[in-house]
Amino acid sequence: MTAHKTDAATESVLTVPDDLSHAPVVDAAVAAAPQVLDVEALLAQVRAIPDRYFNRELSWLAFNARVLAEARNANYPLLERLRFLSISGNNLDEFLMVRIAGLAAQVRRHIQEISIDALTPAQQLAVNREEVIRLEAEQQAIWREMRGALAAEGIHIVGPDEDRDEYVLDADQTRWLRDYFVQAILPVITPQAIDPAHPFPFINNGGMGLMISLMRQSDAAAVMEMVLIPQALPRYIRVPGGMSGERAVYISIEDAIWRNATTLFPGFDVLGHGAFRVLRDSDIEIEEDAEDLVRFFRSAIKQRRRGSVIMLQLKGNFDPAAEQLLRDQLRLDHAIVIKSAGPIGMTGLAAIVDENRPELKFEPYSPRYPERVMEHDGDIFSAIREKDIVVHHPYESFEVVIDFLRQAAADPDVIAIKQTLYRAGKQSAIIAALIAAAEAGKSVTAVVELKARFDEEQNLHWASQLERAGVQVIYGFVDWKTHAKISMVVRREGDAGGNAVYRTYCHFGTGNYHPITARIYTDLSFFTADPAFGRDANQIFNFITGYVEPRRTSLLAVAPISLRDRLYGSIEREIANAQAGKPAQIWGKLNSLTDSALIDRLYAASRAGVQIRLVVRGICCLKPGVPGLSDNIQVKSIIGRFLEHSRIWAFAGGASLPNPRARVFISSADGMSRNLDRRVEVLVPIRNKTVHDQVLDQVMMANLLDTEQSWLLASDGTCRRAEPGEQPFNAHRYFMTNPSLSGRGGALASGRKVPKLALRRGGA
Repeated sequence: MTAHKTDAATESVLTVPDDLSHAPVVDAAVAAAPQVLDVEALLAQVRAIPDRYFNRELSWLAFNARVLAEARNANYPLLERLRFLSISGNNLDEFLMVRIAGLAAQVRRHIQEISIDALTPAQQLAVNREEVIRLEAEQQAIWREMRGALAAEGIHIVGPDEDRDEYVLDADQTRWLRDYFVQAILPVITPQAIDPAHPFPFINNGGMGLMISLMRQSDAAAVMEMVLIPQALPRYIRVPGGMSGERAVYISIEDAIWRNATTLFPGFDVLGHGAFRVLRDSDIEIEEDAEDLVRFFRSAIKQRRRGSVIMLQLKGNFDPAAEQLLRDQLRLDHAIVIKSAGPIGMTGLAAIVDENRPELKFEPYSPRYPERVMEHDGDIFSAIREKDIVVHHPYESFEVVIDFLRQAAADPDVIAIKQTLYRAGKQSAIIAALIAAAEAGKSVTAVVELKARFDEEQNLHWASQLERAGVQVIYGFVDWKTHAKISMVVRREGDAGGNAVYRTYCHFGTGNYHPITARIYTDLSFFTADPAFGRDANQIFNFITGYVEPRRTSLLAVAPISLRDRLYGSIEREIANAQAGKPAQIWGKLNSLTDSALIDRLYAASRAGVQIRLVVRGICCLKPGVPGLSDNIQVKSIIGRFLEHSRIWAFAGGASLPNPRARVFISSADGMSRNLDRRVEVLVPIRNKTVHDQVLDQVMMANLLDTEQSWLLASDGTCRRAEPGEQPFNAHRYFMTNPSLSGRGGALASGRKVPKLALRRGGA
């Protein structure tokens, strides 16, 4: 085997196993593997061990508990801790609307599908309901602590009853709030009496409202009123003024309405009230025989707003009669009812995080622009032609990905662009670049995934905009989501003899083409002009647009066709190396690991002596450290300033990791059945030596070394914070303060080189 070159100017790639250097078939990783002994016997032994998986939903709730714990992290500024509380609330909402809603639907339909840990839907619903209620109670407890800490910093949240509030509105503030209510709230809200003459109103998903009990002064008649709160109104209102104007004072929209109830209901005595919030089933089930996917989704999005109620949250001393009325009218079949003393809808606290108090937030961070591109005067295509590039977001700017498409749109030598879009955001420069390219007369194809959960409506909007500009819009498969992150640019260039040649430039990402999330998600962008990657990428687009199955890819593994087999083959090579007495190791970095067959392969590798170290941010159904099953597997989770999102696999190949011959992949896919079997995903081998070292020796190594943001998963499912030790290491800080991966770069404080990272014995 010899080193290969993509062209005369391209840096030599690694000497790699034959299955990655020139094999024409996608399952060559398995065919080229060393003789593996007793893999099936190992798997049979693993499958004979009962109770070897964690419950998926409970594992997710444990992840959100780790997110929530950051709200108590004394090392973070106060408003950043409040942000984590808000994030945990948003996470829990989505979990209820999708996962708990799914379990409730199975129970209603008498579906008895057994979970990975052998529980029925009813059993799962019961244990998850208890944990959801416990987690919500913990959120409320943290909020009570945080409210006092905020007050100490001059940020006050006023409740519904001044008699019990630490901060009391003065006369000017009370007058301002009343005027604001009359001018901005009263014209928008519509009180509705609840009686036989007034049908019970429909409450949207995420809808909030108040139930107010009144007594009419003219005849002492009891009246029950409902006030639904339009989502267009601010969740929290900032009240100006206060003593010397130095304090920030906020009041929730529901408390502002309650304080002005006498203005809303003249001629009535206000007796009591309670605020409520409703979450509904928000999953969309795809109909296999849908004739028009766009029309189906437009209808399904509307129906989602009317899904079954999955949670009713009540705030305050709710009137028992009002509570029973809500229970009866909302048909709370298998729904969770939560009574809260504090805020309902923790996600709304994000409005307070926006308070202009920089000393209570993380120091602002500006991503670096890749030095390699700057060395080529900003010409991205010239930089990629020189050699492959990896960009590490958010430490390196996502702007380089946008510029890749902007330059393609403006370049007269570019003739075609093909792009996948899973989540593009509400203000997408990517969409603008594709529209500009189409309007410039280039052939532009965009694969827009309509099934991207909670982004369906936005993606429909972008699809319409793209089509109007002349972009060929494809919606992919009915059954599978297109989750692969691929951008492909075909450019007309000249060779040494002056003849026209066509070169394909590719971008493969582990994250979405979303400029907002790219500021807080850690992801990898890989740029290459290697013709083999270009040919494979084109086959994937043909697969999505024309159902032409890519059976002979050279480098890329594609789900649901070959990605699983490529991973299995790589694991089996490590098993064979372990059995041959060679060093055998696997490193993995994922968001979730839930696929039972993949987990069993890792268990088999552990039993064979393969040392496995996994960084799994969220759900992990694999039980590490179980004697006789997973003694050789360690699992950690990193929760910090940035959200870990990149997916990386590394297989040692007969020498201790890290080493130059290790097989390294980046991917759009997590270790979940949906990613491996029901989505279009890509697994990208890293062959370029420089990029290989950057991904393995820097990104992967830093994640394994981290002790300041890491949680260690135990065999009983509990997580504990890692001990910082004598030499604490923070992976996020490391990448914020050290030179760029994609070139020389420059540290924030100095121009020093990237420090060499090495695993410590007994490290996390």
